[in-house]
Amino acid sequence: MDLLWIKTHLIIKKIFSNYVWSISTSEKKVFLTFDDGPIPEITDWVLNQLKEYNAKATFFCIGNNIEKHPAIFSSIIENGHMIGNHTFNHVKGWKTSNKAYFKEVEMCEVEIQKSPIVNLKSKLFRPPYGKIKPSQSRILRKLGYKIIMWDILSADYKKEISKEKCLENVLKNVEPGSIIVFHDSIKAFQNLEYVLPKTLQYLSENGYECDVIR
Repeated sequence: MDLLWIKTHLIIKKIFSNYVWSISTSEKKVFLTFDDGPIPEITDWVLNQLKEYNAKATFFCIGNNIEKHPAIFSSIIENGHMIGNHTFNHVKGWKTSNKAYFKEVEMCEVEIQKSPIVNLKSKLFRPPYGKIKPSQSRILRKLGYKIIMWDILSADYKKEISKEKCLENVLKNVEPGSIIVFHDSIKAFQNLEYVLPKTLQYLSENGYECDVIR
């Protein structure tokens, strides 16, 4: 793991210590997360890949996509995965007023709770683009949300990086407690289709368990 990357990440985690960057664990567990779904076919494909390895994950869903694809959303829950809030329209906190931002979170939460099988013990929230104002974070945490960030970004959504580099981003940095970001989106699928099966195979062969964030 690159020393500069480690130092930079440690500084960020220290400054924003109220966010969850990784999960402290004595077990060999990692936490796969998928942003921006649910999306027809792509989310279904992800669920099948996870099922093949008996892996669980946390899906940070966009409210607008839940509204459009409720059956796929229900399938995520039925397969034993966890759900998180990713706003209704994938808005950037830095460029959104607090009032509008909280409305986005509320609208997404309404869609999440429409499912009769949702029973969240805690509220998980991931800010789109990882960008959120301190004032927004403070209020959401007072409302009971955990702000979930990551320590490994696959960058599967970046078309300018190769699928091989995307896989390296994950495997080179993974360690117990890592929160890994993927995207079950059309934009990311070209890389995800290559990276996810190989990641799951690597984790399985090296004794890692993929668990949900609670």
